[in-house]
Amino acid sequence: MTAPASATPQRIEVLVPMRWGDMDAYGHINNVQIVRMLEEARIAAFGPPRGAGLPGVEPPAALFNDVDEGTMTLVVEHKVRYVRTLEYRNIPAVVEIWVGSVKGASFDLHYVIKDPVTREDCVKASTHLAFVAEATGRVLRLTPKQKEQLGRYQAS
Repeated sequence: MTAPASATPQRIEVLVPMRWGDMDAYGHINNVQIVRMLEEARIAAFGPPRGAGLPGVEPPAALFNDVDEGTMTLVVEHKVRYVRTLEYRNIPAVVEIWVGSVKGASFDLHYVIKDPVTREDCVKASTHLAFVAEATGRVLRLTPKQKEQLGRYQAS
């Protein structure tokens, strides 16, 4: 389902802290920590599974904390392209996140991690996700409400 013609798809911008321990031997953010930053951006944008998140902070799209009890939100696949090194800085990195393709039982999130000082793209990534029944391990179809929530942030 695509966003209605009257609605303009939007990117969600999230600030993700870079930690001193995230650096590799070259002073860049380590590739493993980049994937952690993607996870932090995803949770900030769409909420933690079955949780309220930070007190007083509502995610722009509360998709993940609206799932039914017994439903897991699982990563199916990550794709990460390192465009340029992300230098450690004592200020948060800028992460833009938006929805790509939405299928019957899964969807894609896309990200760009930008240097917080230069605003240059450092990482381009995507995550393929699905909702899975905890008891059976079966993939669940997206509900109309979930598709609507995703559609607001879906790029064409």
